[in-house]
Amino acid sequence: MSDLLDVHLELLQRTHPRAVLTRRPDGTALVELPDLELPPGWNRTTTTVHFLVPVGYPVARPDCFWADDDLRLASGGKPMNTGENPAHGLSSARQWFSYHPATWNPNLDNLQTYARLIERRLEDVR
Repeated sequence: MSDLLDVHLELLQRTHPRAVLTRRPDGTALVELPDLELPPGWNRTTTTVHFLVPVGYPVARPDCFWADDDLRLASGGKPMNTGENPAHGLSSARQWFSYHPATWNPNLDNLQTYARLIERRLEDVR
């Protein structure tokens, strides 16, 4: 996974230059996308997002993501399909988004694909 993951990280950094990937002893990796811009409708203008790259990537696809714990809708409500949940490898709780890609092709999709899916979810302010 490591050589391909390095290539996919480079692709991700083309659109998210500050993206960081941390490899974990269990074979997974944690991706951080700092200061991801948010559209109107949220209580803030940016959030930091994390997602887990599973063992077996890219055949095994990323699933779910975490944003800053205080991310809320502009109305003050919690976003749909979220909960407070510790992110793997992070010391504090984050806003966990139960978000699952409808399709994933391991021959075409990569970390950049998943980052775009996250951005689309955050554009859908609900």
